[in-house]
Amino acid sequence: MSQRMLSSVLRARPNTILRRAATSALTIPQRFSSSDSHSQETFEQFSERYVAFFQGAQDLFEVQRGLNNCFAHDLVPSPGVVEAALRAARRVNDYATAVRVFEGIKEKVENKQQYQAYLEELKPVREELGIDTKEDLYIS
Repeated sequence: MSQRMLSSVLRARPNTILRRAATSALTIPQRFSSSDSHSQETFEQFSERYVAFFQGAQDLFEVQRGLNNCFAHDLVPSPGVVEAALRAARRVNDYATAVRVFEGIKEKVENKQQYQAYLEELKPVREELGIDTKEDLYIS
């Protein structure tokens, strides 16, 4: 009798698993993208959002995540955003990230004149925070 009961339990068990799998297959989780809420965002709103983000960043992970997200967009961040990012990088004591911000700007702009314009506009901030560009560090 115990063998019979054991075999019936073992036969019933896969059905229970299949029912759970079928139930969970019917439940489709909804995915929300962070870009959905910003689809109609103007450049000014984008700039304000990232300036506020970098002003509130408390550790290196947040600063780097914000830079990654900011530079992923199909636009060049405003000088105000770059300044906030530089200040955040120095606040969390990461000089290398501050230097890399300028490397990101250099890659995003269309030509050298635009990059030079960013460097000129941000020169007071660079001097205040003691940040050199990669070109300044590696003069060949």
